[in-house]
Amino acid sequence: MPIRRSKVLVKWIYENQHKMQTIRCCSSLLRYKEVEETAQIEPETISVPHTKPTPQITPEFSFKYSDLQVRLAAPYQLQPKPDASALGFGKYFTDHMLKIHYHKQLGGWQKPEIIPFEHLTIHPAAKALHYAIQLFEGMKAYRGIDDKLRLFRPDLNMERMNLAAQRSGLPMFDGQELINCLIRLIQIDQEWVPHSETSTLYVRPTLIGTEPTFGVMEPDSALMFVIMSPVSAYYKTRDDGAVSIYADPSVVRAFPGGVGNRKVGSNYGPTIEVTARAAKLGHQQVLWLFGPDKELTEVGAMNIFIVYINEHGDKQLSTPPLNGLILPGVTRRSILELASQWEDVTVKEEVITMDRLINLNKQGRLLEMFGAGTAVVVTPISNVGYVDQNIHIPTMKQTQPVYQRLKDTLLAIQYGHIEHPFCKILS
Repeated sequence: MPIRRSKVLVKWIYENQHKMQTIRCCSSLLRYKEVEETAQIEPETISVPHTKPTPQITPEFSFKYSDLQVRLAAPYQLQPKPDASALGFGKYFTDHMLKIHYHKQLGGWQKPEIIPFEHLTIHPAAKALHYAIQLFEGMKAYRGIDDKLRLFRPDLNMERMNLAAQRSGLPMFDGQELINCLIRLIQIDQEWVPHSETSTLYVRPTLIGTEPTFGVMEPDSALMFVIMSPVSAYYKTRDDGAVSIYADPSVVRAFPGGVGNRKVGSNYGPTIEVTARAAKLGHQQVLWLFGPDKELTEVGAMNIFIVYINEHGDKQLSTPPLNGLILPGVTRRSILELASQWEDVTVKEEVITMDRLINLNKQGRLLEMFGAGTAVVVTPISNVGYVDQNIHIPTMKQTQPVYQRLKDTLLAIQYGHIEHPFCKILS
């Protein structure tokens, strides 16, 4: 006989769970206990990889796509769709969203649900509001030339999101289950995916700690939600089509042992003041430096790349290594993998300092500089403001620039001009 849950009762339990001494045994908790008892009888050996910190996911404790519940928006709740030319970035939102609650005392992850887009109701003491116990991801859905919808390497976003959850004390999950839920959400709001190759549907999965108690500790309750926004260009470029960046050696974005390599909100809020200062000086973003040697790390929401002539006379594409200070970007990884197949370009991860950048430029060996990321794809850089000087980079003067070749290749894959395993087609 199916169990009917009262919405009023469930809401009351959510709001008062911290007061309860005992808790009802819902189906998910029973399943948790059954697995726990089985594990005690037959202990399982888990091998930990030494080369890559991949989180250990236990699917039994994750939410399931098969449990997904869908409640479609009523006609009066549907929003008018803006023209592609007026999109901007993150100003408009689709008609539906995905929500998945996590309650430790209710057995963990609850059933995922797609509902009409709505505001969140959150307790003022929620840990996400006080201790920045939250994280997010950035993905895009593309409408290809064949009118099919595509996601670009979503498995890498899920891996990165789980690593951030692990570091933040938030519950991990089965990435494929979330991908399946995302696909259903995109299918429902598919008309929000722009019919354009200059615009996309930005997908923002977010996970926040919602336990309503003070104290810096792992939250017993959390909320995963996914909202989506049709977007166009992230940056306004200069007249030459590139951006100018500002490098201030007196400020840092991340430090060794910190969370610079995790996509958590606390990495971004503290950058706003410096970014605003850079904008007043005519720059679009901040180049973050680190250490006494002033190593290049990231540029705002982008990973940084340079192209130069190396000591052997070869054209070399370089980017800083993943040393814990840098976000392991999906676009960054894709660029390295694609360019490594080219015979006319040497690809290398190496430490790049400001002194080396300046010397390469003075010697005429520095050819290009660009940033890369999901939001910006590939964005050329033509100027670096540093201390009391402007370093002019000849990126836009190259006849066959590497940045343009990479951008064209990525867009061709994302919009279906090239069939490639990087893309997942939504059936």
